Amino acid sequence: MKDKKHVCPISFNYDNGEKIVAFSIPGKPRGKERPRMARCGKFVTTYTPKNTVEYEKLIRTAYRSTVGDVFLEGPIEAELHGVFPIPKSTSKKKTKEMLEGDILYTHKIDCDNLGKIVLDALNKIAYGDDSQICKMSVTKEYGNNPRVDVILREVNKLKY
Repeated sequence: MKDKKHVCPISFNYDNGEKIVAFSIPGKPRGKERPRMARCGKFVTTYTPKNTVEYEKLIRTAYRSTVGDVFLEGPIEAELHGVFPIPKSTSKKKTKEMLEGDILYTHKIDCDNLGKIVLDALNKIAYGDDSQICKMSVTKEYGNNPRVDVILREVNKLKY
């Protein structure tokens, strides 16, 4: 099954002097929610929704427990793979097609929101700032084990 291909086999590795880290975030993938605003008397304050704060905390915990204190420097390539649960009402035939990758996940959340929540959560933990990400790919599919697999790779400046 395609689902097993994306399980992160390494937590930390060097490839030609460049660091590579890989880890998985357990559970159904979530996207970055928009900031909310609340009125306090004459003033308006903005805040991050609770679901976003909790998911960012889960991302940081998954990174630290798998990778430790590895810090990436310079340009970084990010690869994110979201695995979404198959709806319970799905027929056996469609379930098989979903697991084989013939039917891809095309519902909410958007790829950019998935990327944003993961990369923002890793600021100052995996790298200095997510502006270091120079190349990113995000994929979404169905699987039996919902999660987000993340691979971060330092990029040799001479490749670009």
